[in-house]
Amino acid sequence: MAYTNFTLETDADGIALITWDMPEKSMNVIDISVMDDLDKIIADVVADAAIKGAVITSGKAAFSGGADLTMLDGLLKGFHKERRKDAEAAAKTLFEGSRRLTLIYRKLETCGKPFVAAINGTCMGGGTELALACHARVGVEDDSFKLGLPEVKVGLFPGAGGTQRVMRMTDAQAGLTFLMQGQTLRADKAKSMKLIDETAPAKKLVETAKKMLKAGVKPVKPWDEKGFKLPNGPVYSPAGFQFWPAANAIYRRETQDNYPGIRGLLKSVFEGLQLPMDLALQVESRYFAHVLQTPEAANMIRSLFVSMQELNKGARRPADVKPNKIKKIGVIGAGFMGAGIAYVTAKAGIDVVLIDRDQAAADKGKAHSDELMSKSVSRGQATAEDKEKLLARINATPDYDQLADCDLVIEAVFEDREVKRVVTEKAEAALKAKAIYASNTSTLPISSLAEASSRPKNFIGIHFFSPVDKMMLVEVILGKKTSDKALAMALDYIKAIKKTPIVVNDSRGFYTSRVVMTYVREGLMMLADGVPAAMIENAGKMAGMPVGPLSLGDEVALDLAWKIVSATRKDLGVNYVEGPLDNILEEMVVKRERFGRKNGKGFYDYKGKEKSLWAGIPDVVGKPKPADAFNVEELKQRLLVMQALETARIFEEKCLTDVREADVGSILGFGFAPYTGGTLSYIDMMGTHAFVELCKKFTKKWGPRFKPNKLLRELAKNNETFYGKFPPQGEAISAIEAA
Repeated sequence: MAYTNFTLETDADGIALITWDMPEKSMNVIDISVMDDLDKIIADVVADAAIKGAVITSGKAAFSGGADLTMLDGLLKGFHKERRKDAEAAAKTLFEGSRRLTLIYRKLETCGKPFVAAINGTCMGGGTELALACHARVGVEDDSFKLGLPEVKVGLFPGAGGTQRVMRMTDAQAGLTFLMQGQTLRADKAKSMKLIDETAPAKKLVETAKKMLKAGVKPVKPWDEKGFKLPNGPVYSPAGFQFWPAANAIYRRETQDNYPGIRGLLKSVFEGLQLPMDLALQVESRYFAHVLQTPEAANMIRSLFVSMQELNKGARRPADVKPNKIKKIGVIGAGFMGAGIAYVTAKAGIDVVLIDRDQAAADKGKAHSDELMSKSVSRGQATAEDKEKLLARINATPDYDQLADCDLVIEAVFEDREVKRVVTEKAEAALKAKAIYASNTSTLPISSLAEASSRPKNFIGIHFFSPVDKMMLVEVILGKKTSDKALAMALDYIKAIKKTPIVVNDSRGFYTSRVVMTYVREGLMMLADGVPAAMIENAGKMAGMPVGPLSLGDEVALDLAWKIVSATRKDLGVNYVEGPLDNILEEMVVKRERFGRKNGKGFYDYKGKEKSLWAGIPDVVGKPKPADAFNVEELKQRLLVMQALETARIFEEKCLTDVREADVGSILGFGFAPYTGGTLSYIDMMGTHAFVELCKKFTKKWGPRFKPNKLLRELAKNNETFYGKFPPQGEAISAIEAA
């Protein structure tokens, strides 16, 4: 029996070992060829009387990364193309294509012979749904085990039986939380939720699975037997009347009903649990096909899967520069940011020289890594040995001579030109000729900082986000003289620490800092317009932002915002136009010393982790108008439109040159409403003409800051979109564009 992605061997006891090992791939994923193989394997196992049962395992370090979403992207493109000719036929083709895996897994589940999944390492998405369709599961007994159904994070939901099987196997609250949050489970949690049956050491994983079969694994699932009862009882029951309204309320609170994927998931579960399994799976498939057609799903798949994968693999890396083997880097500045950079670098197995003004300051920076690793050890995510190895990689010192053999040095000192100039000169005096020097600055133009360098070709910006260990985006900034060699080094380093890069050209504030400040600014402008502070914050969260603009202003630091405004005023001179923003920031920072979370008082008052809106806000901005004087939808649009408009301006200025980086950067960098797919996808989803008309409306009502730029007006005039006009690397128009 020959298969493309699997091997099948039957032992003397009649147990078939099915090993999934896709050729020329580092991880097993589900694509058309895998579905073809699985369909044939099930038929072959059933047809072979010598086979009593089967074990499915992986020949790689992980079980499966889930479905290859480019397959769904292709399915969508075909749907949109066919829909122009025959909408009904296109919908039928999409439905049948999107549920093929569901039918294969159901075929396995009801084939009459027992299957056991032996799960080694990571098991995600469609791989998890395969395991759940098996009649029993054994997971590897180490930290490599990770079980998840993360589809909601890319705008979808588990559409191959995951919603129905999880909720029939485990407690309703735990199961729904697992599904709606796209959680990743470790072995002990998965077992306690009854999603796996046993655990075993890696060397005994398959042996344990075979023992389970020999001991007797029933080839019929509980829900296919008469008298099956749901773990928490029927939907329509006293317990159900308590659970489901609360579940819907939590869904509304957490998503603001912005995510069709999570909405479809909740409906699939609620309706499916009232039906026999085959009908339940059909309900799930119909909702999945519906969600697949939404612009939100198409945008999220494109930005958070396809584009992010391409950027992570080096889409912007100069092809003619050899890969760098990074052995040691230097970090200058052992404050919170520098200490975080040192930690993620050491965690990636790279040696670090962590420098500060004196030994005590450098040691304090290293202590940050000690603290983070201690937490990981206490949570069972790392061992004491892991901690010792990581700390041994960090050399905390005030001695710049220790930078002599570093491949890359990242400066992370205070945002002050003079301070940065001094450390640049000191570092370059010690560096080897080929070393690359990077500044972790959030606003200061790289070309101007490079003036302090004796080798500006080796000077680049590498902008991290705080906290470094949690934030996945890194913004790389090219100065006027930055070489491809420096860019390649920066991207190789970011890949080594497993973060996602975007590459932008030089300007004040670059991309992310510049856009995020427009969000904060618009919140302050709303205050000046008389919008109640609580309404502004709620509008931000309802629009899909992680926090309201006033809260974000506090987090960024109001005194920093005041410094940026002051520097801009100085640079523009007579061309600078003062407005309410200047007055509010001056009152808050200069006169009242309310700097934000950093000193415990800003637009919020802070007590530990607790915070509440400051009662004195009306003293600064005046008494607010009644809430019903404002349209909530318009407030939400103001906050999103302003950020998208600023992105379009930055794109026109060629600070941004890749639509993928605009979208991925906006979501990962400042949390721009993920359901939109990012700032430029938001414009495309609305349509450039509709977006420009909305900007014109807001310009008349709220001022010239909403005036659409020339590029937007041209796109609107020609009925073009950003992804249509500027497809990355000349790729075909995306599914959302085809729609």
